[in-house]
Amino acid sequence: MMLLAFAAVLAGAWASAVAAVLLENLLHAAIALGMGSALLALAFFLLKAPYAGGFELSVGAGLISVLFVIAITLTESVGRSRRER
Repeated sequence: MMLLAFAAVLAGAWASAVAAVLLENLLHAAIALGMGSALLALAFFLLKAPYAGGFELSVGAGLISVLFVIAITLTESVGRSRRER
């Protein structure tokens, strides 16, 4: 049962990583990347590595995803203002 749950979590992480690469909308790709990182953190927790899981969840899924979303929204607003000139 544990092996099946671990395989499902890894399959979800792999699928979200592929989606992050293939999605054309950058915001959706950043969300998929954060989701994959959260699933990877869950895999670490299933492997009885709580510190690695907590670190991946806080840095990978939290901090990096938020920074990507902020950077995407800032660059889109700069791109719009340059096109308006």
